[in-house]
Amino acid sequence: MGRLRARLARLYGAQRAPRLTSRLALLAGRYQHPGDPHKNESGDGGTTPWSQHDALLTTYGDMIRARGEAPLVTLRRFLDEHLDGAFSCVHLLPFFPYSSDDGFSIIDYRAVNDQLGGWTDVADLAQRYRLMFDLVLNHVSRQSSWFKHYVNGIAPYRHYFISIDPHTDLSAVVRPRSSPLFTVTQTRRGKRNLWTTFSADQPDLRWSNPDVLFEFLDILLFYVSRGARVVRLDAVAYLWKQQGTPCIHLPETHEIVKLLRDVLDMLAPGTLLVTDSNMPTAETLSYFGSGDEAHLVYRSSLPA
Repeated sequence: MGRLRARLARLYGAQRAPRLTSRLALLAGRYQHPGDPHKNESGDGGTTPWSQHDALLTTYGDMIRARGEAPLVTLRRFLDEHLDGAFSCVHLLPFFPYSSDDGFSIIDYRAVNDQLGGWTDVADLAQRYRLMFDLVLNHVSRQSSWFKHYVNGIAPYRHYFISIDPHTDLSAVVRPRSSPLFTVTQTRRGKRNLWTTFSADQPDLRWSNPDVLFEFLDILLFYVSRGARVVRLDAVAYLWKQQGTPCIHLPETHEIVKLLRDVLDMLAPGTLLVTDSNMPTAETLSYFGSGDEAHLVYRSSLPA
């Protein structure tokens, strides 16, 4: 816990670190179960290193359909019947309820989209394949309960999003898309200019608030408990916002990835962390840290 406490101090200040460390210990107690969280029929416990012998299939849950059958059930059957032995890992692209952006505007992180199936179907896939889940960290859907609670001023969600004076100089901010950086939103406290890096439907989350960190630590460990053996951190490069900076690849962002790695190493050893750092080579490779950050880095051009 000493290393985690130091990371929390760097992120949120030395004064807050003891309380946050105690909070982390309580969270760990909820997910620290006897036995191996990744035990499957292969018997390797999920700790076999990634190597050149592994092949990964990336798919949405509904890319293969059959009449009268949940798509996740169809996917499992198709893999068993036609691709047995071809892939060791299946990257199941966002299978949660969503509102836009091909699944990356998530309404509920802890639910399976009922048009695809349910958690039982995900568990069936996890029995045969190392599963990769996406953890969409930077933003959430406007249709999510988090955002609705923000609009209504309900704690703790009223502090989950980033509101800023529209006259603030943000000319240094690196933009991945051409949509407006801010979206005006009417709340019970009046109009707010909310940071929306990717689209108006995807308000950014305020990671300088430790409640956001703990929300995602809980989701991360929940995913592991549901069969995730690889977790891809979507749009992670944009996580931390600080005026006067490019708001990309900031030291705090790297510190968060390292903290997530530490938590997984402690509570779910063998779980692999992948960063979606889809940038030029130097920036992409920086997410390896000194061997203490991501296990793998993701770049769109690599598969091709």
